[in-house]
Amino acid sequence: MFPGNRHTVQCLEPAVLAAETALELSSEQRKRTVWRLDGGAGSDEHIRWLLQRNYHIVAKGMSHSRAEALSRRVTRWDLYEGVWLGEVEPPVDYGRPVRVFVKRRRKDGAFVHSYYVLTLSLPSKGLFMARYDARGGAEVEQFRGDKSGLSLEARRKRSFLGQKGYILLTDLAHNLLSDFYNQALIGTRFESFGPKRIVRDLLTMPGKLVFEGGQLARVELLTQKQFAGDLAICLERYCSGG
Repeated sequence: MFPGNRHTVQCLEPAVLAAETALELSSEQRKRTVWRLDGGAGSDEHIRWLLQRNYHIVAKGMSHSRAEALSRRVTRWDLYEGVWLGEVEPPVDYGRPVRVFVKRRRKDGAFVHSYYVLTLSLPSKGLFMARYDARGGAEVEQFRGDKSGLSLEARRKRSFLGQKGYILLTDLAHNLLSDFYNQALIGTRFESFGPKRIVRDLLTMPGKLVFEGGQLARVELLTQKQFAGDLAICLERYCSGG
């Protein structure tokens, strides 16, 4: 962890080296490891350094002026979920073969551009963008979700240890909620539910688990409640481990 006022440019290399040490990554393992970089870390120097260490990358370039220049080289734009994507030749030698994509989007009535460097072999521009958009987003997925879904922001303890304990309990609840979502809700009508809707609309539903012979026999929910039938199926699957 680094202080909040320390720029990503200064943090990347020590963070990567620390991860290598903690995970005991060999050279062969690094060849199967992908670093996803935001623009703050996407300098040519950092990209070359990671490639020299045998990593794969999906990196957003740091230079806005270069992105504008690269956009003028694009000969074909493909629409993907509200943005346009084009591919160009790498602007510099990164020491290894890479692909470079340019993204165009509208902002305040004008086009703005960004560019991305990657080493992965993907069959389409859309899959590249999906891979980049699937990056970790703790500030949205955990912090904001925990504030709304688990009321992290609404509860405060007077003592430091009390607040620390509450935050740790919230982290535990977050992990349990994530496990429940992945094991029980993916592939169902509730797949689009975020933490707030899961807690508010599903987990507050009155009901009971019925066990027979030490095994879960059925889940009974208040049938007048919306989602009761579908949620019962999800809960039975989750409680049975399948």
